[in-house]
Formats: sequence, structure tokens, C-alpha cells
Amino acid sequence: MMIGMTTTIKRRDSGVNLFHALSDVTRLEILERLKDGEQCVCDLTEALKTGQSRLSFHLKVLKDAGLITDRPEGRWTYYALNQEALEELEAVVQALQGSRRGVGSSSRCR
Repeated sequence: MMIGMTTTIKRRDSGVNLFHALSDVTRLEILERLKDGEQCVCDLTEALKTGQSRLSFHLKVLKDAGLITDRPEGRWTYYALNQEALEELEAVVQALQGSRRGVGSSSRCR
């Protein structure tokens, strides 16, 4: 397999994980709250008016996708956006935008 093809497959796999994590309104709300900086899980629970177990599920999906990081301190955990993952997401979207070269119908369909 060529190096370019390997990069494309990795980017596609990464994109699947990232877009899955972004496919829920609660997870988008969490990311929106974290854009202003790190927040404690207790603050997120209160702000989102949800139970801690439901919030934990969504935080795990975001963390598994690499979109957020966590930092335990005492009995609480603090969450923050992972800027590297956001840059990867931007690269995935840019790769999709680059495929616009062949806009229009293909020659086989004429």
C-alpha cells in the first residue's frame, strides 16, 4: 500500500470516530462549554441539567475520540478541549473539500 493511501485510510478512520462523537447534541453542548476553558465534571453536570452517569457516557465518547482530555484533581475530574484533535478534524474536513476538483457529472454518464 502506498504511503498516501495509508494516510488517507488513517484520516478516514479518524474522521469516522470524530464525526460519531460530534453526532449528538449533548456532546456538542459539552464541547461548546469547554471552548472557554477547562471545566469540572460537577460544573458540566449542573450546566447541562443531566445526571452524572449520562454525562459520563458522553464524556467517554468524546475522550475516546480524542476530542477532550481529562485531569483528575482530588475527587473531581476536569475536562478540556484537545486542540490537536480539533486540528485533525479540520484536516479531515479540508481533505473532503479538496475532492471538489471533479465537480459535475462524470464522462461515463453522458
